[in-house]
Parts: sequence; C-alpha cells; structure tokens
Amino acid sequence: MIPVLIVLGSLGFLMTIAYRGYSVILFAPVAALGAVMLTDPLLVPPMFSSLFMDKMVGFIKLYFPVFLLGAVFGKVIELSGFSKSIVGAVIRLCGQERAMPAIVLVGALLTYGGVSLFVVVFAVYPFAAEMFRQSNIPKRLIPGTIALGAFTFTMDALPGSPQIQNIIPTTFFKTTTWAAPWLGVVGAVFILTVGLSYLNWRRQQAIRAGEGYGEGHSQEPTASVDASQLPSPLIAITPLVLVGVLNKVLTDRIPVWYGTTHSFLPAGAKAELVTDVSKVAAIWAVEGALLVGILSVFAFAFRRVCEGFAEGSRAAVAGSLLASMNTASEYGFGAVIAALPGFLLVASALQSISNPLLNEAITVTALAGITGSASGGMSIALAAMSDHFLQQASAAGISPEVLHRVAAMSSGGMDTLPHNGAVITLLTVTRLTHRQAYGDIFAITLVKTCAVFLVIGFYYLTGIY
Repeated sequence: MIPVLIVLGSLGFLMTIAYRGYSVILFAPVAALGAVMLTDPLLVPPMFSSLFMDKMVGFIKLYFPVFLLGAVFGKVIELSGFSKSIVGAVIRLCGQERAMPAIVLVGALLTYGGVSLFVVVFAVYPFAAEMFRQSNIPKRLIPGTIALGAFTFTMDALPGSPQIQNIIPTTFFKTTTWAAPWLGVVGAVFILTVGLSYLNWRRQQAIRAGEGYGEGHSQEPTASVDASQLPSPLIAITPLVLVGVLNKVLTDRIPVWYGTTHSFLPAGAKAELVTDVSKVAAIWAVEGALLVGILSVFAFAFRRVCEGFAEGSRAAVAGSLLASMNTASEYGFGAVIAALPGFLLVASALQSISNPLLNEAITVTALAGITGSASGGMSIALAAMSDHFLQQASAAGISPEVLHRVAAMSSGGMDTLPHNGAVITLLTVTRLTHRQAYGDIFAITLVKTCAVFLVIGFYYLTGIY
C-alpha cells in the first residue's frame, strides 16, 4: 500500500504545483525524484541521470523542431494578417455568435489532417485570439475551445485519425486506424455535441455577468494590419491547407523514399549512422509540411511578415523553448513514475476488473492520468496487458477492433490532468494560468472520458462496431 501512496502522493504534488502556476520544468524532477527517494534513496542519482534526463532529452531531440516550426508558423500567420483575414471571413459566414464552433472546426480539421496537436495549439491560437476579441468572448475560454477541437474526437475517436493515439493500438491488436468506425463516429458526435453545448453555456454565463474579452492580457497577437489591405481569405487559408495536405503526402512518401531504415557514412567517420525511419517518418512529415507552410506565407506576404519578423521570431522561439521543456519534463516524470513498484501495483490491481472493455478503458485512462500522457499511458498499459485484454475479449466474442477503439479513446480522457504536457503547452502559449482556464479544459476531459463508456454501452446494446 505504501508504494501506491508514494506514486499517488507524487502525482498529487505535481498536479497541485502545476495548478498553482509553478514551473513544471523545476518541479517535475522534484516530484519524480521525491518518489524515488521514498522508495529507495540510492536510486535517486541513477534514476535522474539514466531515466529522467534520458527520456527528457530524447523527447526534445525528437520534438523540439516540431515545437519550434509550429511556433514560427503560428507567428508568421499572425504577422502576415492571414489570421485576421480568415477570422473576418469566418465571422462573415458564421456570425460572431459562432466563433467557438469555428475555432473547434479549424482545430479539428488540422488534427484530423495529421498535424500534431502541439502544432495546432501554436497555429490556431492567433485565430482564436482574434475571433474571441472581435466577438467579445472571454479569453479564458480559448484553451477549452482549442482543447475540444484538437485534443478530443479527432485525436483518437474518429476512424482513420493519423494521430499517434490512434496508431499505437494497431501494433498490439493487429488492426488499422479505421478500426471500429461506427463506435468512433458515435463517440465523436457525443463529444462534439456535448462539448459545444458546454462551451456555449459558459459563454452565456459570461454574457449575463457582463464579462467580455478582457484587458491587459499578455501574448496577444500584435500584428498591426490595415483591414482594407488584408489578403484574400482564399490566399490566407492556403498555408493551412498546404500543411495538412503535405503532412499526409509526406507521411505516405517518406517510407517509400527512405525505406524502413536508412544509413549513411559521415565524412571522416568510421561507422555508418543508421536511422529507423519508421519511428521518425511522421515527425519528418510534420516538419517538412511546416517548413513549406512558413515559406508559403513569406511568398504571399513577404513585406508584411518581414516588418515584424525579428521581434516576432524571438517571441516564437522563446515560446517554443518553454513549451517543449515543460512537456519534456512531464515526459521524464512519467518515465520515472512508471518504473516504481507502486505504479506496477496499480497496473496489476486494474487487471482484476472482469469485463474486458471496462478493464481496458479504466486501465488505460488511469495510467494515462498518472503519467500525464495519452500515448505514454496507453503504451505502458498495452505493453503490459494487451494479451490479457485479447484473451478476455476472445472469450467474450469481442473483436480486437473494439479493443482498439476503446483503448484509443480512453487514452485521451484523464490524460489531461493539470500536469499534462499538452495542457501546459496550451496554457503557456495563451499566457493563461491553470486557475484562469483549466476548469473548462477539465470539463472537456470529463466529456471525453464519459464518451468512452457511452461507446462501450452502445456496443453492448447494439453489437455494432
């Protein structure tokens, strides 16, 4: 029991620290190593050097270019006036009262198109800030709105989603990303409907209280663009379309060009460097698509972008550094916690649930919550228990496709606790605190978690998947 309390205590400490606005970069290792200290003090140095720092540096090695290019892409979209042009067109088409659904739609299209949800945060925020300001919606509702569009139904519910949360189960269950399409659609419709209803209710509350967008916010889009000289919305949206399309094209073509692995001999080196292309193809695809997107903005609006690019790029780089380091620290924290005896006890206790789908849903979402990572928690859960889930499902006549969809959707539920890397990135980019905006993110999290159990109930009632 004590090892479990150590794990839960460490998790509770980090969640409290994150919610109160303290630096996760500083306190993630404190929380992780504090748990190690209480377990085995002699393990603190090796856990820190060989596990925490290894995982943290590995995350930065893989994903910092994505954070950086995503931040620069979002900044040039802002500086060019493209965000104002698109916002103006959307408001004219939908009306100011539909600003929230519009932002949800933009985020959903990008994530379902294959753009990393971290990149979506950077890219969508300039649009959201502009639309919310023009519609006089409180800025504190932006994170919840972006979360609904990027972190929920397009991430792991809709069939065919190219996000990693929908790809990981294919390895364990021998399925495809299109597994259990009807269950995914049912879950997606529920999440979107209830999520938009909640956000609209929150907006109506603000209207009754006389609350508008607010003043004195930091990290506001600063580009000064004459409305009469704004580019055409068709031109403005072209970089976004290019990023989505090229991401898909490059994801398909990179493995063809490079194969499963690629090796080369650097000049003067004695041994070849071997790259496992299968593990980095998706990252290369996003990076290539973002580079083309950035260059296309320069091509369409070179003068406007150059006027503010020196200052704007500094802000983008600073934001990407902070966001990536926050998330990397969380990644290291999750790795250390997963290596403790208390974590294994929690995982083992969850195996006692007899219903295979409930067992899988509760296990995956619990471990994702503890690690603060949807992909990390699901990977740990399926690596340890996928055979057990398959045996239970086979005995109950349940298809592996159903296991796939339940696992994917469960991973994106309670993973968004206050210490989650994507949540911290979202709040960092918008320059809002947990106290100001996390409540709405958590409400969307509850909707997402409830959707998993709705889908399980739908399957047992109808047998459709």
